[in-house]
Parts: sequence; structure tokens; C-alpha cells
Amino acid sequence: MVHFTGDSATGQRLYLAHSTDGLHWNDLNAGAPVLHSPIGTKGVRDPALIRSPDGSRYWIIATDLCVRCGSTYTNGSPSFVVWESTDLVTWSQPWLINVAGAIPGGRNAWAPEAIWNPETNDYVLYWATNASLNGVFKYRIYSARTTDFRTITTPQVWIDPPGTTPVVDTQMTELPPGVGNYRYIRVSGDGQNTVEGTNSILGTWTNLGNLSSIGLTGNVVEGPVWMKFRDRDEWALYIDHLQNGVREYRPILTTNPSSVSTYQLQAPASYDMGGTPKRHGAIMTLTAAEEGRLLARWPNTPAQRLQSYNFQDRYVRHLNTDVRIDPNVSPADDAQFRLRPGLAGTVSFESVNFPGYFLRHAGYDFQLAYNNGTAQFAADATFRQVAGLADPTWSSFQSYNYPDRYIRHYAYQLRLDPITTTTARGDATFRVTN
Repeated sequence: MVHFTGDSATGQRLYLAHSTDGLHWNDLNAGAPVLHSPIGTKGVRDPALIRSPDGSRYWIIATDLCVRCGSTYTNGSPSFVVWESTDLVTWSQPWLINVAGAIPGGRNAWAPEAIWNPETNDYVLYWATNASLNGVFKYRIYSARTTDFRTITTPQVWIDPPGTTPVVDTQMTELPPGVGNYRYIRVSGDGQNTVEGTNSILGTWTNLGNLSSIGLTGNVVEGPVWMKFRDRDEWALYIDHLQNGVREYRPILTTNPSSVSTYQLQAPASYDMGGTPKRHGAIMTLTAAEEGRLLARWPNTPAQRLQSYNFQDRYVRHLNTDVRIDPNVSPADDAQFRLRPGLAGTVSFESVNFPGYFLRHAGYDFQLAYNNGTAQFAADATFRQVAGLADPTWSSFQSYNYPDRYIRHYAYQLRLDPITTTTARGDATFRVTN
């Protein structure tokens, strides 16, 4: 599950959780974000997770909205933030795709979703935009086609409830042959939480009922997301549910998504969402290979600091992508790293507040750089942790690809140098500490 956690600045980043049974969830990466957006509003919400039909490519598409850090629900962005990956663990730098700008009078773009459409051999991207149409200003669901999530066809109105009723969240699932009467089922956050079915994504949809039969009406429900259990023909419809003033996901189970009468809202004792709040996200059933890669990439490694041996009030920190040692680091996260299994061997240092960014040497100077997935980056960002050159109870870090050089500070700046003097040995010695 990829999700956000709430309206705080750190909550509007992307988080991962993992489940072996689809009902009991464990936070990955020690409950810390795994992706953040440095573009647009610098906040992301409502992520969708898409796998290509052949499993060779993945995309995350998210609402570009950072509430309480410059944006509001009424002056959001017309664009989505998109990441791309070939392995589900190393992601590209994000880009923006402007979708509401292609709609006359369109303003915000919310809650993107996408599904492969075999009839047109491309993806149907769909989302909510508020715009005036026939004299009525409200949120409607629009759709467009795309092959790369960089360019889209002209958006078309896809869901438009009668009158002034808006719709802001829609998510759909594809059913296997023999289950129900329809190939696709969608649920929409339209005040009634309408359930519809069709055999053609861009064709006619049939109203199958709504969630009022299980007591869910109005805005107590947001962000519906479908999940098929891996080992059986049973589905969970996760809903972003308002209960006692708190929103969090809650599952509805069914063996026939086409039949609303079979939907069963689960009691809290039957599921566990983990320690981190789960807000509007996406769930993907993983292959064994995908699962192995994800669990290896995002273990619950603690956040730690690197304390200087000869300036013990100073810690390694990043500052505008530069790397140095400073006292009294603020924000404190700038001096926190997760010591990951080395990208090419032993240990690599991943930033806590900029996940995906690692300490890397370039021209023997250090920078905080985004992992581009290349072998060169892996080598430059990998070090052997050895006994401290000035004190064996501390640590020193030998370069993987320049084994005659070590991480050291010089004039408070981090460098990669040969170590030949007593001063240099002190400069190249650090304590790994909380």
C-alpha cells in the first residue's frame, strides 16, 4: 500500500505499508516517508500505483497539493506529480502533468487513477476537476488516454452526477471471468458512494447501488480503493472512513463486487492498519519478486547520526545538497541518515528527510544526490565501515571504488581523501549514534 498520512508537511509525502494477508498491515521504512515531491506545491496526496501489463514498468501518480504549506483545498494545482520505475524500488525524479489546464475553466486536479484499457491499447487516466459546465460549477470525474503519463488526449467528462452534486474520488477494479455480471466495477465518492459496473471502461456504466446499505453515506467515506486477495476470489474495498472525528482506512469484504448486497463492513478487531495513519492511497498485489525487492529496499532501519571524533559537538549533515559537519543542526532531520545495505557492497547513507537521496562523492567532494539507479552512483555511494582510524571503538568509512580514500571532514566540509596524518585520522573517524 502506498499512501499519505494527513495534512501536515511530512504527512503529504508518500509512505509504504506491507501485508501478507491484505488485512493486517506493517509500516515499511520505520513508518517514515519513502518519496517526497520537490516540485509543484511540494506536497503529494491520493497516490495511484500502476503496473504495466507486462510488469516491466510502474508509475505513481499523485495529487499535487500541500495543504497548510502554501496551498488550500480551493487553490490547489492543475497538475499531478508522476514518478516512474522499472523495479518498484528505484524511482525517477518526479515530473508534473497538467490535466486541469486542458479543461475549459478547470482549476484543481484531484485523486488521479489509471487503468490499462485493452480496447484502446493505452491507459485511461481519470481524476476530479472543478469546472463550470452548463452553468454548474462543481467537481466532476474527467478521463483522458495516455501511454506514458506525460501527454494526454483531450479530457472528457466521465462521471457527472445530476444537478449540483459533486464527485471527487473514483476507483475501479477488473474482475476475472465468471465473477458477477460485469468486467469492471467502480465506486465513486459522490455523496451516495455509488457502485457501478460495465464491460467496457469507456462505454456505458450501470448503477448497481451504493454503500448506504451498510450505513456509509455522504462524506464519511473518501478515497475508495479496491484490492483483490492474492489467493482467492475475494475483494476488499478499502474506504477512507470518518469515525469519531478521525479518518483512516477500513475494509469492506465481498466475493462479488457486482452485488452490493454482499458487501460486509469489517469490525475493527478483524484488521490492523499499522502504526502510521493510512489516508487515500493505492494497493497492489505483489509477485514474490516484487515483494522481495520492496522488503529489501525499505527495512525498518533506524535513523542515526554521524558524530565527528575531533569536533564532538558537530554531526554530518546536508545543507542545500552540500555535506558538512555542524553543531546544533536545524532541522534535526538534516543530520539523520539510515545506514542501508550498501548499494554496491557494504553501507550507504540515505537521508531521512529526503528519501532516495544518498551521500555520494563526486570529484572527491560530497553531495546529497538522488539515486539514479546506475552502477556508477552505487559505487560512489557505497562505503566499508571499518574500525575508527583514530579510535577503534568508533568507525571510519572506506570508499568502495577508491579504497585508498576515506570519508573525512576538512574545514568542516566532507571530502574523500587518502589518510596519512594524525589530524586526518581524527577527521576520518565518526561515531554512529542515535
